[in-house]
Amino acid sequence: MPVSERQLAAFADTHARRIPFDTAPRHLAGPGDARHVTHGLAAAGWTPTSDPLSPQIVLRSPDHRHSLQFDPQSTTSAWWRLRAEATDTEPGWYAEFGELVPAEVLSGLTDALIAPPPREQSCPWRVLSSAGWLFDAPDAAHSPDALCHIELRQVDHHDTPSWHIETRRHDHGTPAGPRIWHAWFDSRTPSHLVTAFTASLADEAPLQRGMYDRIAHHSVVQRPSPLTSQQVVEAHTARLDAIRRMTRTIHRPRSRAAAVPAKATTAQPTARR
Repeated sequence: MPVSERQLAAFADTHARRIPFDTAPRHLAGPGDARHVTHGLAAAGWTPTSDPLSPQIVLRSPDHRHSLQFDPQSTTSAWWRLRAEATDTEPGWYAEFGELVPAEVLSGLTDALIAPPPREQSCPWRVLSSAGWLFDAPDAAHSPDALCHIELRQVDHHDTPSWHIETRRHDHGTPAGPRIWHAWFDSRTPSHLVTAFTASLADEAPLQRGMYDRIAHHSVVQRPSPLTSQQVVEAHTARLDAIRRMTRTIHRPRSRAAAVPAKATTAQPTARR
């Protein structure tokens, strides 16, 4: 079910009443609008399978392998849960994200999930280094303000390490204060998805937040945005259109490829080499 005109109008109505502020760094920008994630997946053909009258949202991919759950009434620290079922050739995997993870950062991952995977191996560390993050160890780094940490951590009874990302307040001068939000990827999560998340997280471009939107920490920097509310809505709509075009492009070559050999064999058998 694609994003309807009514749903787009509701998104536009919400943002029309807001004065946008450039908000940075991203890990402190607050949750933003969850529809950055859910609308993007719906534009790619994901369908809701949850009770429409429930505050919980569950979306499932067209091939039924992937599912995303958003539960704002979760009794745990994970409000978002992303799952992939195992296939004959690929393992299943799981990732979760806390309440204050910016929706735009999470949509960086979901956009990568619905796109064709890159041909080259990706590396989160290279992305973080380019963005000026500092390395505590070969498998650990933190943001320039030392509030967000990412670590490739070995977990007991597991052969391979998993990715842990945490944003924490400073507590009496120490970096390990109360947790603001977390993200966790199990060891089988495709590396290009972890890279997409970290690239969006470390992006220095500010996120747009309304004047009274919830933020994650008092040290976040907010300045009046050069964008108008209308431009924010137009950017959202343009992204959904781009996702629809990409989705159509992904599926179109398959049908053509199936048709071309049959035609060539029947009409021009001598042309095959």
